[in-house]
Amino acid sequence: MKKSLILFFVFAGWIANAQTRTIKVDYTKTAGKLNTMFKECIGAGRANEGLRADWQQQLAMVKKECDFKYIRFHGLLTDDMAIYREDEKGNPEYNYQYVDVLFDYILSLKMKPFVELGFMPSALASGKETIFWWKGNVTPPKDYKKWEDLIKNLTAHFTERYGVEEVKTWYFEVWNEPNLSPGFWSSTQEEYFKLYDYAVRGVKSVNKDYKVGGPATAGAAWVPETIEFCQKNNVPIDFISTHTYGVKHGYLDEFGTSGTILNKDDSSVSGEVINSRKQISESAKPNLELHYTEWSSSYTPADPIHDSYHSAAYILQKLKQVGNAANSMSYWVFTDIFEEAGPRFTPFHGGFGLLNTQGIKKPAYFSYYLMNKLGETELQNTDSSSWVSKNEKGDVQLLFWDFTNTHPGDKVLNQTYYIQDLPSKSKGNIKIELNNLQKGNYNLEIYKVGYKVHDVYADYLAMNKPAQLNREQVNTLKEKNKDCLLSTEKIKIDSKGTFNKEIAINENDVYMFRFVKQ
Repeated sequence: MKKSLILFFVFAGWIANAQTRTIKVDYTKTAGKLNTMFKECIGAGRANEGLRADWQQQLAMVKKECDFKYIRFHGLLTDDMAIYREDEKGNPEYNYQYVDVLFDYILSLKMKPFVELGFMPSALASGKETIFWWKGNVTPPKDYKKWEDLIKNLTAHFTERYGVEEVKTWYFEVWNEPNLSPGFWSSTQEEYFKLYDYAVRGVKSVNKDYKVGGPATAGAAWVPETIEFCQKNNVPIDFISTHTYGVKHGYLDEFGTSGTILNKDDSSVSGEVINSRKQISESAKPNLELHYTEWSSSYTPADPIHDSYHSAAYILQKLKQVGNAANSMSYWVFTDIFEEAGPRFTPFHGGFGLLNTQGIKKPAYFSYYLMNKLGETELQNTDSSSWVSKNEKGDVQLLFWDFTNTHPGDKVLNQTYYIQDLPSKSKGNIKIELNNLQKGNYNLEIYKVGYKVHDVYADYLAMNKPAQLNREQVNTLKEKNKDCLLSTEKIKIDSKGTFNKEIAINENDVYMFRFVKQ
């Protein structure tokens, strides 16, 4: 009798904990045009890396499958791009041969540059402080007039090569994370504002309609101060840019040695974006565009969460939470061809990239791949972890996920936690109810990313984590993760126009149901 009673309570407890989440949508009830801020911009490491064949090949694939519009990177003005030097009399000499190769390629993909103006050419620098393996100089210019002239000459070159109407569509962002001093800027906020002022003069002297902004800060800093400076001093500003990352413990950790912890706060990342929008709306320039030109789960290129299946659901959750608060959310970055800490020695090292060095797709990649499959029109939907959309052909797309922050808390670092095999637990069922669909035959494509499903890090663990991948291993991992399509079936929607399905979902699963009308 006692045993039966215990079994009853166990069963009753399981029933109480089982969750059924309902996604109920009417095909005829629209919410307007789908906001595609998630694919407006993507990050990359530095300009010189963009001259590599493998970088360019990966970007072409990312553009084709994820359709990012802009790309942003550091180091445009750094010495390895050979833009600036001075003759023996101190006269500036400009050279854009490397820049032209890179920008020509970007535009050939029908992408646009989000131009970050930095770091300081050594011949123009006032000091020797640098950052990263590739030694980006982070000091103010020794001569602000020469800084202004460099920016003016560069902008005029872009105009001559690509045309006024094209360059009007670009963004010029002054520097990167000047609030991290020492680090990305060797001086003060006041000195940064001076740098910004002279850079704006350089750009706007070529064409007043070119878009310039900043302050490109870490941690959503300096937004009110930047607007106030521009307002008081009559300095143009066309947009605000700043950055946010979803971990605790400071901002700059290029080698990943201090350790990171995924923030348990549900509003991490999104809360900062929404607050930045609020700061702008309450300022003297309430209509400025807001561009988050860097964001990710973690600010170090040595954080295994970037390789984990958890990242796919994390990306979707944060972008959904941001909503309309930002004009763009530029994920940092598209590839692990990224050398801030120097060339990396292992194929999966927690790099920022959606792709690893060999161009193998991580789970994070598929978030953007699937979002790019959404239709132009969003449908009304009260579920907070999904998008439902349709296109002009009558196709319907349902992208849904579970995000569960399974990180155990402040005593465990990401660098210890996310390198493990981390099985996902059940989160109950999802009940899908679609109404008033167009009658007809459809191919139903089901995509999935989750634990050991299009989960390249799990595949890598199963290979016993080789320090180097041979050609066969690369091909095996690429083939297993070339797509995240799980199955395709033919279905018929009758005159009632309904589709109902219930499926089990686990922690951090990502699904897309794509109804393709025949």
